[in-house]
Order: sequence, then C-alpha cells, then structure tokens
Amino acid sequence: MHVRMATALMVFALAGVSGNAAAVTGDVEAGKAQAAACAACHGQDGATPLDPSYPALAGQSALYLKRQLQFIQSNERPVPLMAGQLNGKSEQDLADLAAYFAALPPKVSQAQGDDETIALADRMYRGGILDKGVAACIACHGPSGKGNAPAGFPAIGGLSKAYSITQLTDYREGRRTTDEAYGGMMRGVAGRLTDTEIAALADYLQGLH
Repeated sequence: MHVRMATALMVFALAGVSGNAAAVTGDVEAGKAQAAACAACHGQDGATPLDPSYPALAGQSALYLKRQLQFIQSNERPVPLMAGQLNGKSEQDLADLAAYFAALPPKVSQAQGDDETIALADRMYRGGILDKGVAACIACHGPSGKGNAPAGFPAIGGLSKAYSITQLTDYREGRRTTDEAYGGMMRGVAGRLTDTEIAALADYLQGLH
C-alpha cells in the first residue's frame, strides 16, 4: 500500500514540474560572481553554514534551489534573515545562483543517535510508516538522499539535524507550504510524524550519503 502511495505521489509530482524544468538554465560563473554575500550565512563553500539551522546549499538540485529562491523573493516562503537579499534579482540571476550552488560539492556529517534511533529512522526513510500512511522518503529523495533533480525533489542527505527538524516541523504545522505544486505532499507526510520521529529522521539524514 505504502509503495503504491509513494509511486502515485512521484508520478503526480513529476507531472507538476515537467513544464518548469527546462526553464532552469543558469550560468555557474555568473552565479559565482553574485554569491559572495551568501557566504556570510551559508559558508564560503556553500556547505558550512554559520549556524546549523541554516541550509547547506552546495550540491543541491538547481531546479529546487531556483524554486526556493523564487518563493523567498516573493515571500511565499518567509525567511526573515533573507529579507532584502534577493531584491532586484531577475529570473536569470536566480537561475545563475542556483546553478552555482548546485555545482559545488556537498558535505556529509554523521548521525549522532543510538543504534535503536538510527534503526527507527532507517525504517521510516526506506519503508515509511504503513499504519500511519506515511510514504517512504526514498521514493522521492533516493536511496542515498540525493533527491531527484529533474523532478525538483531536493537532496536531503547531509542536511543538518537542526535544519531538517525545523523544516519538517514547519511542514507539519502548516508554516511552510512550498509543496503546493506537489499536492501538499510534504505536509501530508510530516503531518503524521511525532516530534520524536522527526528528530530521529533529521539526525539520520545528516549522515545519509
């Protein structure tokens, strides 16, 4: 049942973004020239954020990054610390920034939980939670957490525990709604997770590669 659910969600999501994928045509060198200000929070390498609650951008899908930059620019995804950072940037500017960070090598940390907690997270990631109708993360984000770039599904392996907890909790509580094009898929998944399950999964993700 959960495999069929995950497959259906994947097909729906792919259909929802197929018309947008070709629009992401950024220039890496042009993006590099614009990215100096980003280093203050996301690190010179794009993979070592100043604070663990900030996202690592290096190696992320360019399509996903561009969409998130658009959401932040329009305030559809409110990020107070990003206020004003994207003012005046064109669609091409955003595509260039996305291409630059997508081209950088990502970093991976290690899960810190005990064996039982990591095993719980591994079961959730690879098999979902059948009795709660939670689809497996692997269906959209892949066996090593590298995501699905053509579909715009983000790479989540290596993201910090603090960042993943915040994002999953925001999806669960309806504070983040940037999955609208995917039928509210992330809100549907996160809405069925407890704080304990979110923390276990977030810890697991930072060591996934």
